[in-house]
Amino acid sequence: MKDFIRSIASLPRRQKQIVLVLMDICVLPLMMWLAYAVRLARPNVQVMQGLDAWYIYIAIVGVAVFALLGIYRAIVRSFNEDYLIRILIATFIQMVALYGIKKLDIAFIPMSIPLMYGFMLFSYMWWSRAVIRYATLKTFAKKQSRKRVAIYGAGLAGQQIAAALNRSDDYLPVCFIDDKRSLQGQSLSGLKIYSPKKAQAKLGKFGIEEVLLAMPSVGRTRKKELIESFDSADVKIMELPGVTQLVDGQVQVSDIREVDIIDLLGRDPVPPKPELLEKNIKNKVVMVTGAGGSIGSELCRQIVKHQPKMLVLFEMSEFALYSIDRELQTSGIQVVAVLGSVTNQSKLERILQQYTVQTVYHAAAYKHVPLVEANPFEGIYNTSIGTQRSVDAAVNQNIETFVLISTDKAVRPTNVMGASKRMAELYCQGLASTHSHTQISIVRFGNVLGSSGSVVPLFKKQIAQGGPVTVTHPEVTRYFMTIPEAAQLVIQAGAMGTGGDVFLLDMGESVKIVDLAKQMIRLSGFRPIDENGMGDIEIRFTGLRPGEKLYEELLIDSDNVEKTQHLRIMKSYESYITYTEIAQVFNKISDLAIDNHNIELLYNILIKYVDGYTKG
Repeated sequence: MKDFIRSIASLPRRQKQIVLVLMDICVLPLMMWLAYAVRLARPNVQVMQGLDAWYIYIAIVGVAVFALLGIYRAIVRSFNEDYLIRILIATFIQMVALYGIKKLDIAFIPMSIPLMYGFMLFSYMWWSRAVIRYATLKTFAKKQSRKRVAIYGAGLAGQQIAAALNRSDDYLPVCFIDDKRSLQGQSLSGLKIYSPKKAQAKLGKFGIEEVLLAMPSVGRTRKKELIESFDSADVKIMELPGVTQLVDGQVQVSDIREVDIIDLLGRDPVPPKPELLEKNIKNKVVMVTGAGGSIGSELCRQIVKHQPKMLVLFEMSEFALYSIDRELQTSGIQVVAVLGSVTNQSKLERILQQYTVQTVYHAAAYKHVPLVEANPFEGIYNTSIGTQRSVDAAVNQNIETFVLISTDKAVRPTNVMGASKRMAELYCQGLASTHSHTQISIVRFGNVLGSSGSVVPLFKKQIAQGGPVTVTHPEVTRYFMTIPEAAQLVIQAGAMGTGGDVFLLDMGESVKIVDLAKQMIRLSGFRPIDENGMGDIEIRFTGLRPGEKLYEELLIDSDNVEKTQHLRIMKSYESYITYTEIAQVFNKISDLAIDNHNIELLYNILIKYVDGYTKG
């Protein structure tokens, strides 16, 4: 039997359509005879008396109507609601035609015959296609078992994905989970709807391997709660993308994706203030240093959305510059790519003058703590001296606005990377106190998710390799923010500056890195190995790296902080060093960094001028 089905299914599309047409031509007259036989309760009946060769008319008209409605063009294996509606309409048309024949006295048709024929015809079409679909899927089904899935959310998206999963070879929907009490205990598309509590108890019993979140409009906070509720269950959590990503409103199996940890650690966004986003950008020439980095490139993406007159990309990495330049060429904004180092002040001034730049976002810096700790002179030269020369160039060319992108590691740092950033801040603060024609601001924030310096990409790679996942210390914590949110807030903070300001971005709650590692392991469908050795992936503690802190801070002086017009931006009033003194210090640092000698003197300078700095 399977060989026969395979031979039919392997026919060209046109030949399969002919097979269906021939089958219907044979069965439709039989349906009409059956309607009369049932109506008169005997098999020997005269059908459509007065119309010779009635069976030809019934077959040809029926097949013609089905063909016009595209029933033969549809793929039987994609049997769905649209297909059923087409069959229903075709059946109704034929019933109306029969009543028309009766009204015109073309043939004798009892009043109940069209209804009986319509019911039998629809039943035949439905069952014949369903049997064909079932037999075909069974014959060609993959040998490996389908993944058993519970769908969280019995709304429209849940119903659509259940139908799509039923048609797939890889997934088998087993049940729905929904918070609405009115739905619990009901059945939808043949699947029972359970409350979250009852579903938890039945996951193992039903052999469910994955829970699919079919709630595209749910917020991050609620999504995080849902995922955490399955922490004790041995299931993988998958999701559908957000509403804005489901462009055509139709959910497909290909839309299913793994839950991104970035979505969970990020927060529900606060709507940005358009006037702040546009103040330093719209119709202005803007330059971003470090334009190819994680923050720099996202700043560029945000900037082009607000119609700058021109965007100048300044970057010392050829590949990074090429990547962001190529990405932005389709933005409709004039983009100029400049390859160079921020330590080259004469080139910076020439570029600023040549393109009459008005706003500078300074994102160029080294940010990998262990690398900078092992190469302190290079870190100080690129980050501290690079910032000095960038802001000096901006002031010399009368740039309107200069915004330094800083880090929480600059607060009481235990590493050279953080100290180099704090020195950059001190120089900007000192310079701002003597040069009011250029508005100099500092924006300080913590880790951004998914950046090259983030632990998230590292953990993903380690999990994919089967572990171990390496965490430096069980108590280490960090603040996290998504790159797009950080870039938007940087732009808005810079627009609020008056000169020498230090803005702090609200980073939300700090996260234990070991908890982050455990959650990422669970989201991948594995279990972290516990004290008893039970689980799939080991979490290994490697010890704090040179210069690394257990936790980061955003404030040097927590008493001098005030709110701003934006909910997630604060303003800090911090002590600073006079420009005359800090300029002399930077001359010393520059000499040391260029000559690469006397590391102890460099450390002593950092200890003296960076509040709280201790050599790690």
